[in-house]
Amino acid sequence: MENKDISRRNFLKVMGAGAVSTAALSACRRAGIAPEVVNDYSALDEPPVGQMTYRRNPKTGEQVSLLGYGMMRLPVKGGGSARESKEVIDQEQVNRLVDYAIEHGVNYFDTSPTYCQGNSETATGIALHRHPRNSYYVATKLSNFAPATWPREESMKMYRNSFHQLQVEYIDYYLLHGIGMGGMDNLRGRYLDNGMLDFLVAEREAGRIRNLGFSYHGDVNVFNYLLSQHDKYHWDFVQIELNYLDWDYANEINDRNTDARYLYGELQKLGIPSVIMEPLLGGRLANLPQYLAAELKRREPQKTLASWAFRYAGTPEGVLTVLSGMTYMEHLKDNLLSYCPLQPVSSDEENFLYHIAEEIAGMETIPCNDCKYCMPCPYGVNIPAIFVHYNKCKNEGTLPTNPYNADYARLRRQYLIDIDRTIPSLRQASHCIGCHQCEEHCPANIRISYEMDRIDKFIDNLKRNGIA
Repeated sequence: MENKDISRRNFLKVMGAGAVSTAALSACRRAGIAPEVVNDYSALDEPPVGQMTYRRNPKTGEQVSLLGYGMMRLPVKGGGSARESKEVIDQEQVNRLVDYAIEHGVNYFDTSPTYCQGNSETATGIALHRHPRNSYYVATKLSNFAPATWPREESMKMYRNSFHQLQVEYIDYYLLHGIGMGGMDNLRGRYLDNGMLDFLVAEREAGRIRNLGFSYHGDVNVFNYLLSQHDKYHWDFVQIELNYLDWDYANEINDRNTDARYLYGELQKLGIPSVIMEPLLGGRLANLPQYLAAELKRREPQKTLASWAFRYAGTPEGVLTVLSGMTYMEHLKDNLLSYCPLQPVSSDEENFLYHIAEEIAGMETIPCNDCKYCMPCPYGVNIPAIFVHYNKCKNEGTLPTNPYNADYARLRRQYLIDIDRTIPSLRQASHCIGCHQCEEHCPANIRISYEMDRIDKFIDNLKRNGIA
């Protein structure tokens, strides 16, 4: 503590984010900013028609809507999204959302054979087929993650089935899905040794694929390798994770991740357009700790937290489109307001968001986006739910980490009660055997087995000390 210029970020690490968050939460309550105001969609204006911001595809000259519809969280009849639920997709609601999006200028729709329990392509095809084929661009992927789909015949079957499910004769944007997950061995097994990448290049030449690219997660060596082959494959676009936290702190939060500044910069050097995923980091940037949310609301009282993240992601000129998985109409309207038209973030606003990012990074939460790629666990552990609960308590300052805190006994008791209410005991961290099977599927490269062991020991320590 001799360094009087200690940053707030280091202060968080030294003192514990919980105490600082609790104090800041009290301060923002005194400022009169209630939690329910932070993400209040009820006051949203109706998005204007005919005001969508478009970006030009440098290869085709096509005008692509800056807002892209990610079809991975489609609504289900029982409520919620098909990403979390096995309920039947509500096709009527999907049709309404797609119709409203197209009416307001959205023309890029992104899906995959694996989204929504394997039903996204079908639902997307039904909704889009009701519109003229030249009114939308559809993107899908060769999502051959399972080794059983690596043989050429199985990968070809998945590729051809996408045309059938989407009811199209050509695919506008086709991706190798999740490059980097599993490293170079997976790249070779999924796309190189079986000849699938060469086949997809030939399909582009035949016109059945209009633009060929890949989405990147994980091992940056794979990203660098594929870019080094640009003269051979001529990548038309690349999908990367970009948001105001990952711009500079992706690697610092998890040293197995890659900062968006580097990814975007490398694509810019080659003139390859960027398609952006995770502008909200799986919702984390729309559910900030209360004191950070209060800072954003004080600056723009009428704007949602999500709108800050979308404006940031859409501002760089090399961005072709920004994907958002929208389950509800209010989310669609909010995102349309951000891009109809886009008001680029100013340099002052950019610095403000980097300040917010520094605060988040200092809290040292687990970088889980709740994508559920790690699921199902063969031993029944609900991995994302455990991480989401831990992060929620960390962000709210209710994680019982300091026995000398006057509220420690109450927080300890509440944490143990809430974890049992939220996650059945047979699905908690104590049942992780450390098999590591989930880790190769994690886009955020989280050391899941290590984190599970750490959380299990943390909970066990709380239990052994009794519930006061």
